[in-house]
Amino acid sequence: MRHTPAVQMAGQIAAHVEALRREGGLLADTAEKTDPDAPIPTCPEWLLRDLVRHVGMVHRWATVYVADGVMAMLSPEQERERLEPAPDDDGALVDWYRAGHAALVDALAGAPADLQCWHFLPAPSPLAFWARRQAHEAGIHRVDVQSASGEVTPFDPAFAVDGINEMVSGFVLRAARRLLTDPPKALLVRATDTGDDWLVRMDRDAVQVAHEAGPADCTVRASACDLHLLLWNRRSADGLDVDGDRSVLAHWRAKAKVRWS
Repeated sequence: MRHTPAVQMAGQIAAHVEALRREGGLLADTAEKTDPDAPIPTCPEWLLRDLVRHVGMVHRWATVYVADGVMAMLSPEQERERLEPAPDDDGALVDWYRAGHAALVDALAGAPADLQCWHFLPAPSPLAFWARRQAHEAGIHRVDVQSASGEVTPFDPAFAVDGINEMVSGFVLRAARRLLTDPPKALLVRATDTGDDWLVRMDRDAVQVAHEAGPADCTVRASACDLHLLLWNRRSADGLDVDGDRSVLAHWRAKAKVRWS
């Protein structure tokens, strides 16, 4: 039975909401058992409490757009007015995170399919954007929290592939100027468990991304989970199959970072 695009998108949104529920729950459960002063190896500038505060605020920030249909990016003043600040008491921090996470899940699950609100990456709809973005926000930061304990739960391959797609087709192209290089270089990453390929071509004028194989200066082969973590700088390339010019991968890791501009 073939489904209509609307039905397919609804299924994808529901899957992302469920992933957000799962990943945020794992994040909170791990944080609850971890010292708030624990350093985060994957985010060396943060301690655990800093990370939980960050993700909790991002969830609340996203909830405002989804729940209230806000059509423009909130100003810093509006954020201070509308977002519940993190508690100073470490003992209350995880409960504060759980409350914000639950409110976001409820807002996304209950939002109309034709929701109109501000969003910042290309997507089939604003609702599809926020469900996907917050699922991966929770997922990658769940890895950060678990890195403090040294036991990281692997991502499901399909979820990891989706996260790579969001990174290379969204964040990378949004800030492509940081990846420009002369002479041109190409990076190919291949997921050995799913058969997916991503080819990133970089030159002095543009960055192009294709979901296909092709000639590359550097090729990385690994599971979809390991590639997802690598491209988000949550693991090193140690132990992965890397062929060719490793400086191309190093260029990616230095420049392909998620920022606002």
